[in-house]
Amino acid sequence: MKKKFKIYYNRLREQLWFRPLLFCLFSVAGALVAHQADGIGINDLVPNIDTESIEGLLDTISASMLVISIFAVASMLSAFSSASGTATPRSFKIVVTDDVSQNALSIFIGAFIFSIVATIALDNGYYEKAGRFILFLLTLLLFAVVILTFLRWVDRISRLGRLEHTILQVERVVSKSLSAYIKHPHLRAHPIKNKFDNGETIFADSIGYVQHINLESLQILAQEKEFRVQLNCLPGKFVHKNFAIAHISSDHNLDISQIQKSINNSILIGQTRLFDEDPRFGLISLTEIASRALSPGINDPGTAIQIIGSHERLFFLWHEEIENSNDDTVTYDRVEVPKISIQDFFDDAFRPIARDGANNIEVMLRLQKALTSIETLTNPELKEAAMQHSIKAYNRAETEIKFKDDLAILRAHCLFNKNL
Repeated sequence: MKKKFKIYYNRLREQLWFRPLLFCLFSVAGALVAHQADGIGINDLVPNIDTESIEGLLDTISASMLVISIFAVASMLSAFSSASGTATPRSFKIVVTDDVSQNALSIFIGAFIFSIVATIALDNGYYEKAGRFILFLLTLLLFAVVILTFLRWVDRISRLGRLEHTILQVERVVSKSLSAYIKHPHLRAHPIKNKFDNGETIFADSIGYVQHINLESLQILAQEKEFRVQLNCLPGKFVHKNFAIAHISSDHNLDISQIQKSINNSILIGQTRLFDEDPRFGLISLTEIASRALSPGINDPGTAIQIIGSHERLFFLWHEEIENSNDDTVTYDRVEVPKISIQDFFDDAFRPIARDGANNIEVMLRLQKALTSIETLTNPELKEAAMQHSIKAYNRAETEIKFKDDLAILRAHCLFNKNL
């Protein structure tokens, strides 16, 4: 239930209207709560604030905040468009959730709403002496918050949407998703060891990408109906109505149609992939940035080299997380889930770069150095995958690079140069 709520909350965060709406509600509450000071007997203890001075401040806020809000929206949309155009359209979901920009827009709109509500209440005699004093303090506080927010936002908007900053944002999201996967690659369930011999097949009832699997509800259903379930999909998998998303095994007669409906209700399927529980999608998005940079129309090998560095850090993070993770707790003992192979992660990260940068000696050298670096890790799966991709990358370069000296340099950096 907690994970499901988090997914819905993350989708709400991607909507530009969500935080401004919250700040608007807080602003209305703040403008009205000042009236409560009139009923607590502090009128003799506070100075008398002239109504006109408060109105002047509120007029200044209302006149400027709407203009600044429009400017903020225009700047953010320009940054979003830049991120989608220069990096990859998949990065839009990450850039749009930038906390600093969303908070700035929310505060600007909230300040505008506060000034309107407070002005109307003030003109209609809603506040007495204590209420006016509290409203004056709230207005001054709002002024300070707006100024500090604006200064911080100007610094962020100057970088938001720029390619380097977008790469950094995507890498951060990927590292979170990858860390969560490494800690629990089987999602706190059992790994699949043997396929069910006489199991029933459960088919998907919709077409799209698996975005979330509610293992808690699957566990409860399996306990109630006394069966075991083997999942045939993970978040990021594209399924269709003839795709077997799961297999179940039981010693009892089961209502398969009802169980199929319940299992499908536990698997959230949408039109797009999400970064939350899909670490491969993050690697793919980073690699898409590199592929775009290596296209003939852009010809920016430096960006591809930067992406290779990002991948190298992520695979070192993989090693560190495995070394520090000792939690093998199985919470969902009636559920078995597949595991993503290391080769799939390496294919997502390095194969497109090796293909699109095969004719660029600088990119291929950096790729070989990254794979050599990963091969030094003690994890045998990472070592084997790095070795295989080193050979594949060199074979691609050999068909594209015609200058023999460049090939000789590249061969010297290849992990398997002795076998080439």
